[in-house]
Amino acid sequence: MHDASTIAAVIVEPIAGSTGVVLPPQGYLKRLRQICDKHGILLIFDEVITGFGRTGSPFAAQEFDVTPDIITCAKGLTNGAIPMGAVIVSKKITTRSCRGPPNAIELFHGYTYSAHPTACAAGLATLAIYEHEQLLTRARQTGALFEKAAHELKGLPHVIDIRNYGLVAGIELDPIAGTPGRAPSASTSSASSAGC
Repeated sequence: MHDASTIAAVIVEPIAGSTGVVLPPQGYLKRLRQICDKHGILLIFDEVITGFGRTGSPFAAQEFDVTPDIITCAKGLTNGAIPMGAVIVSKKITTRSCRGPPNAIELFHGYTYSAHPTACAAGLATLAIYEHEQLLTRARQTGALFEKAAHELKGLPHVIDIRNYGLVAGIELDPIAGTPGRAPSASTSSASSAGC
């Protein structure tokens, strides 16, 4: 029922943050790129969590040396202070999509809050701070300290596993018996993975 002819794109988080910080097996993302290239399928990286320096490179795509066709990003774009997202597309996409007259809108698409002035100001200020303080690559230096601090939780009651990469960490906690996935309350033991 499903084969390469029915798949337009593959969307992945380079490090699966939404599922508790699951690292890709070595070579997985490169192999995924090869498969997508072979079948003419777009590869999209969701870098909402891994973007803007959390892995030691500006984006996880650079960290894992894999170039997707599209990157979606947010959060770190404005330091999470103001809602804003962005889509970064490859030259291959823009060459095929932006074929209008010279003075026309390149990629004609619109949404209600495009280029909101407050979000743009927050984004520009955040990017300036990233550049001034070299934050897009600082995780290479600070990641070891963060990893040590996160892994010091090992052996504490209810801690099952700890996973991290750069400044991204997941701490897996014991489930509450009979209620998998239930959010813990202050009076009960913890029940799920927490991403930082």
